[in-house]
Amino acid sequence: MGAMAAPPDILWIVTTQWRAQACGYAGDPNARTPRLDALAARSIDFTQAVTPHPFGPFARAALLTGVPSPENGIRDYFDPLPKGSRTVAHALGGSGYATAFFGKWHLARRDPSAAIVGETHARMVVPPEDRGGFGFWEGFEGGFLLNDPWLHGTRIEQPARFEGYQAAVLCGRAADWIRSPHSGPWFCVVSLEAPHPPYDAPAPGAARRDPREIVLRGNVPLGGDAEIRARGELAGYHAHIEATDEAIGSLIDAAPASAVIVFTSVHGDMHGAHGLFRKGWPQEESVRVPLLVRLPSAGAPNRAVRTSQAASLVDLHRWTSAWAGLAAPDSGSCAATPPGPDVQSISMPSAVPFPQQCDRPWRGLRMPGRKLILNGDGTPWLFFDLESDPLEMNNLVSDPSRTAEMRELSQLV
Repeated sequence: MGAMAAPPDILWIVTTQWRAQACGYAGDPNARTPRLDALAARSIDFTQAVTPHPFGPFARAALLTGVPSPENGIRDYFDPLPKGSRTVAHALGGSGYATAFFGKWHLARRDPSAAIVGETHARMVVPPEDRGGFGFWEGFEGGFLLNDPWLHGTRIEQPARFEGYQAAVLCGRAADWIRSPHSGPWFCVVSLEAPHPPYDAPAPGAARRDPREIVLRGNVPLGGDAEIRARGELAGYHAHIEATDEAIGSLIDAAPASAVIVFTSVHGDMHGAHGLFRKGWPQEESVRVPLLVRLPSAGAPNRAVRTSQAASLVDLHRWTSAWAGLAAPDSGSCAATPPGPDVQSISMPSAVPFPQQCDRPWRGLRMPGRKLILNGDGTPWLFFDLESDPLEMNNLVSDPSRTAEMRELSQLV
């Protein structure tokens, strides 16, 4: 799937904390995602997709620039996207695309002493020169306000509050922009905070689940605090997934059948797996993300296609350039098999100083059948055989029979 006959409209739908396993079409019995299930039924489903970095700013910078962190300038959680950074919006805007961004930015210069939850970051103004080259921009820096968001941007000079569920507000406003007249093709990014915590925030139209009925993954320790907390969190998490699925459905309805639609998330959430919570961790619940790509019917069969091809959010810049006709199909096609091992790089450039997150920087690689993680000093930390141990219950890093394999793979990290 390379460049289309004519440059297509392209829509990226990017969520936060939505792990790959938490979708109805992926088999999660807790997930009520009828709109995404319908999208998956006519999309390519990258079942092995990962985020390059399981934490917001690092992943967002890689997504927009096509360059992993810290090479893109984001080494610390509070680092802003460097001035002069070239994003996918610069590439497409320079070729005649109308470009737009709606929602959470999380790449501006922030005050580390300010509260990250609440109106301080939600009402912070992102200067036009720091909006990644998008021709139209309407969003907010952060704040994790899943209801009644504050927005500012191209047509809203100062932050203004909009009543309603954040995902519904953003998808509705983006849908209006998509339906407005454009002189050529358009590229639109809709960046949603949900289903990010606080998980106990109201999710309009979706009832909070009964924690006792939540089906836990097999790697959540039972009978203690981790189970109790995981059930409580997931009860709210899946309510937000249901509400966000409905909002996304209205946005998909606004896109023409000829548009390319991408659905993904910047990272997942541990939710008690291995007794851990939140993100930054190298385990599957944190690094694997949903990735659906719906192509125009002329570009691919109008049916579900599941692929185990290795894929990463960092690839989307290259793929999108190919769809827009700016790169050769053999170098930008998301159907092309990458040269060499079927492997993706994953890392955390630094430890983020917030409770519950991963406590160290690390780097590693993930293949559909293996995962090797090294500490910041290059020593092995984790090694999993994902083929026989998909829940990562057995760390093989001290297994002498695996030493040669780990040594060989470490040369690729």
